[in-house]
Amino acid sequence: MKNSAGFTLLEVMMVVALIGLLAAIAVPEFQRSRDRARNSICVNNLRLIEAAKEQYAIENSLGSGTATASANCTPYLNHGVFPICPGTSAPYTTNPIGSFPVCALSGATAGASPPSHRLD
Repeated sequence: MKNSAGFTLLEVMMVVALIGLLAAIAVPEFQRSRDRARNSICVNNLRLIEAAKEQYAIENSLGSGTATASANCTPYLNHGVFPICPGTSAPYTTNPIGSFPVCALSGATAGASPPSHRLD
């Protein structure tokens, strides 16, 4: 009398196929959510840099169009650290006072599609 207590090959294959299907659905969604989070962090960093530029301009009586550098903004940022983009690991370009800072990512230029990593 044969008493088997294991799984058949077909049962194991069905479980593996189901796990593969679930992974095929979950992985792209995880990547999209990670990209959305990086975009949100980048836009928030750009807002912080813009606020630091404005504060620098007010304290130093600078007008619109005056060139700024990251070193000018750093004292007005949290912990005195100039942020970098989480998508590119590159520093932001501050631009002159009165124009928004920009990210080095390809979607960051005005009119780029899809719009990402930029202030409008």
